[in-house]
Amino acid sequence: MTTSHNELQAHRPAQPLEILRETVWRGSVFLLLASIIVVFSVAQPAFMTLTNLMSILQAVSVVAIIGAGVTVTLAIGGFDLSVGAVAASSVMAASYLMIVLGLGAPETIVLVLAFGALVGFANALLIVKLKVPDLLATLATMFLLTGLQLIPTAGRSISVGLILPDGSKATGKIDPLFLMIGRSSFLETVPLPVLLMLFVAVLLFILTERTRFGRLLFATGGNEVAARLAGADTARIKTMAYVVSGVLAALGGVIVAARVGRGDVSSGASLLMDSVAASLIGFAVLGLRRPNVLGTIVGAVFVGVLLNGMTMLNAPYYTQDFIKGAVLVSALALTYGVARNRT
Repeated sequence: MTTSHNELQAHRPAQPLEILRETVWRGSVFLLLASIIVVFSVAQPAFMTLTNLMSILQAVSVVAIIGAGVTVTLAIGGFDLSVGAVAASSVMAASYLMIVLGLGAPETIVLVLAFGALVGFANALLIVKLKVPDLLATLATMFLLTGLQLIPTAGRSISVGLILPDGSKATGKIDPLFLMIGRSSFLETVPLPVLLMLFVAVLLFILTERTRFGRLLFATGGNEVAARLAGADTARIKTMAYVVSGVLAALGGVIVAARVGRGDVSSGASLLMDSVAASLIGFAVLGLRRPNVLGTIVGAVFVGVLLNGMTMLNAPYYTQDFIKGAVLVSALALTYGVARNRT
């Protein structure tokens, strides 16, 4: 009996050079990130200060949290285009609840997160029950929310003393306890949004990588029919994924509202594209070539470090989108092009 060349290759012990090449490929994003940090630190010594590093993490925390929600929907083979609109609507809703309706921070937070869950459930209803393609369903939701958030105030931002469409004046204010979410720091060093980002990252990493539910998520995304035949309740799994995405998008909106202290109609303009970019860059982390929460967080930090360093070096602001696009293209090329050449 003869043995094929491929079988011999499969059973041949890995050589040290191959192991090194594999290690470098899997850690390429981390190596590139470390290289960028070194370059920026040499060019601008203030880059490596603790204050600036915390500033970077705070700046990317919202994108990372929303991107983690997008990652969960990618895991089931879906895609949530409504996250940016949910976050922006949450900013407006939180401000409206406090400034116009006079509610406190606890009630506001609960209601806004419930709003995010409701939007996620509505997306799941369209996708799971009515069989609307996920891109179309969440795109429709995005347009609906983008218009809906402007109706209560006739298109105006919400701040203290707002004149309502009926001519009356809003008498409420932003609860100081609410503002602490976006402006306070643990031990006067680590911003609270960074701690929230880490909490979400750890929680979702355990949920998606270490539990049966996580395995069912990826099984549903890999082959929904096979997962259903194996006994998985794919409808419930997909519904939970979109609800998680909606809640995390709303949480991102809460953090933004707490940071700016008002309901800014333009607050969620770039959140959709930035969170999607972070989740897609995450495919290249550790060479996994699949949605993963760790990769999404690293992707958000990667882009944040790059933009912060370019800003400190006085690069024009209008180059930021080009930089994001270049990073995304490079990550996808590394993930799929290099990986294909290795197989």
